[in-house]
Amino acid sequence: MPPAAPDPHAPPQGPANPAPTPRRSLRTNTLIVMAGTLGSRLSGIVRQVVINRFDDTLTDAFNVAVNVPNLLRELLAEGALVNSFIPVYKSLAVEERRKLAQSFSGVLIAVNLVLTALGIFAAPWIVDLFTSANANIDHAVAVYITRLVMPFLMLISLASVAMGLLNADEHFRESSFAPVAFNLASIAALLLLPDNATWLAFGWLIGGVAQLLVQLPALSRFGLLPTPSLRAHPALGRVLRQMAPFTLTAGARQFLNLYVTRLLTDADQFRPGTQTGYANAQALFTMANGLFVMSPALAVFPRFSQHAADGEWNSFRLLTAQTIRTTTFLAAPISALLAVLAPYAVSLYNLSDSYSAARFEAGAGILTGWALALIPWAIVTILLRTFYARERTREAVVVSAIGFVLEVGLYRLLVPVLGLLGFGVSTAISGLLMSAALTAMYARHISFPWSAVGQHLARVLPLALLTGAVAWFVARFLPEPGSIVPGLIGLTVAGGAGLAAYLLGALALGLPEMGGILRRLRRS
Repeated sequence: MPPAAPDPHAPPQGPANPAPTPRRSLRTNTLIVMAGTLGSRLSGIVRQVVINRFDDTLTDAFNVAVNVPNLLRELLAEGALVNSFIPVYKSLAVEERRKLAQSFSGVLIAVNLVLTALGIFAAPWIVDLFTSANANIDHAVAVYITRLVMPFLMLISLASVAMGLLNADEHFRESSFAPVAFNLASIAALLLLPDNATWLAFGWLIGGVAQLLVQLPALSRFGLLPTPSLRAHPALGRVLRQMAPFTLTAGARQFLNLYVTRLLTDADQFRPGTQTGYANAQALFTMANGLFVMSPALAVFPRFSQHAADGEWNSFRLLTAQTIRTTTFLAAPISALLAVLAPYAVSLYNLSDSYSAARFEAGAGILTGWALALIPWAIVTILLRTFYARERTREAVVVSAIGFVLEVGLYRLLVPVLGLLGFGVSTAISGLLMSAALTAMYARHISFPWSAVGQHLARVLPLALLTGAVAWFVARFLPEPGSIVPGLIGLTVAGGAGLAAYLLGALALGLPEMGGILRRLRRS
């Protein structure tokens, strides 16, 4: 089938051949991002362990408070910025790229200053919005911490500008390890400073400063450090138009987050400590998702954008198949292991046998369900980037927004029936429906690689079931989970046995991804 024609309604793409940037291989880029993500997520787990030293009253209030700057973080920082800025940036000549970066960073700083001031002033009403009428958290503490952490929005927005500029030219090392700096700085602050609400919040801000500062030398070295300016640039309108639809998906996602937070703070349904257990499960899930899904997606996104800008649709389609295969190959065994060994994983947060039972039960129950969502959301994550790269943002965000609203409906339906497990099951069902919708929309414009993806999943999913079965069987002979030592034993022994079964099965089936692993091991 001939490649699909370019979208006739797409905005002008600028010079056909902007100044080339030396590029590493996709495999090298992916490994760099995965290494940075691994360091970030592992240090994030350590940071979460340190936070868990505080009592439930303080940690529950803190986890509600940090949701407030995170309301706008996806729109003004990581998601919307990277996915809308890079395709436009890549289509410009070198000098125009620099001018666009100056204009965009200036506008972003101005917007963040206004929103930070509003957030500090309106903190009491915002906390009321996020919590149930019969809340199981301390309202006054949550308001106090909210006001202290609001400047984090500015820090993460500027750090994301730096990350976007570096990633657009395929410089992934500094930006990939910047979150590690955030975690290490936060950990140091939390260990060295007093254990109270003030320094819990300032630890978060100190981490945000570190995440920004470690990227500045790389920006300067590569000549990418912008001087913020409020002067208009012709391409700024294109970036803002690409960002505008994100208001829909960001609003839907935050509606979901708002509903979940209000639900978890309802004293009639959940005990104090459940909000912190949710945050613990979220940290473990985002580690798995960030390492095995987001890292390949982030590394490959500039290449998707370049293929789209050059009209190389056959290469675009092949890259789609390759990336889906890679992410699902990595995500499948992790999904199975998390589903079976969630109590052992959550045990890593408990340094002693005296731990909060509510935190532990909430974390284990929620993580078990979320594990089921890892594979469908891997496919969703890759497909969304194929739409962003083609500047077909509206279609992608409409599907995302509908998916998040649907997820709220599933929570209302399934959480009362399944309890904590209902959170993850709802997310998995939403991911399946979104991946089906995005695949159908992709196929309307570019021939979807059905055969390559379908044959791959038909072999990977049974292997994942084998992985989970082996890990479950081995775990029956291990100590009960609860504290960090049994947790490490369970993950190492049962998890190692399950992973070994997966790799041996992949080798027996001759999966190409397994061949790539063996070739790299021989070279090392």
